[in-house]
Order: sequence, then structure tokens, then C-alpha cells
Amino acid sequence: QVQLSESGGGLVQAGGSLRLSCSALGSILSIHVMGWYRQAPGKQRELVALTTSGGSTNYADSVKGRFTISRDNAKNAAYLQMNSLQPEDTAVYYCNANLIYKRDYGLVPAHLEVWGQGTLVTVSS
Repeated sequence: QVQLSESGGGLVQAGGSLRLSCSALGSILSIHVMGWYRQAPGKQRELVALTTSGGSTNYADSVKGRFTISRDNAKNAAYLQMNSLQPEDTAVYYCNANLIYKRDYGLVPAHLEVWGQGTLVTVSS
């Protein structure tokens, strides 16, 4: 079984910073893409940032220059450093991973897209 464990959300004042962490747990062979998405009340889930195993990154225009995604391949972990937070950044943040995992009973490894449970970030004005 593969799962993502997130931490680091909380309440912060506008202009402040938070760092989110995501760890992938289980029989993981490789992770191609790890990313962070967010969903604000009444809105659709949107991409915040992602990083590939090759080191490429992609950011939503709204967070460029303020947020930084990083990754530790040895730990199967990804991080999101969020600076200059604004009230419009308030949302539940979800970690996402596209990975290959080892299956039991001699089955060949398989691809899996997995989501974390979400962590709430609240930015007060």
C-alpha cells in the first residue's frame, strides 16, 4: 500500500511563511512527479507547483516568485516553501505523486497516482 503523509499547514498572518512537507510511504520504486495542489472553499482544485524526477519545476502564475517546491528523492519527499502569503492563498493543500510501486505475489510493478489527505493553510489579513 502506498500513501502520502503531509504536514506543515496552519494559521499565519499575511506576509508570513509556511513550509509544507509530503512523504511518500510504501513499496515505492520510483516517483516521476510530485506536486502540490490546493482547493479553496467553493473553488476547483488547482495546481500550485510540481517537480519531476529530472528536476524540472512548474508553478502557477499566482505563486511564482513566492513559493518554491523542492524534493528529496532519497526520502521520497517533497516540500513547498511558501513566502509572502496572502489571504487568497487560504486553501486546503494536497500533495500528489505519480509513481511506480512494487506489488506482491510476483506481479510486475505498476503505476499509481496518489493523493494526500490535505493540510489546511489559513492566511489572515
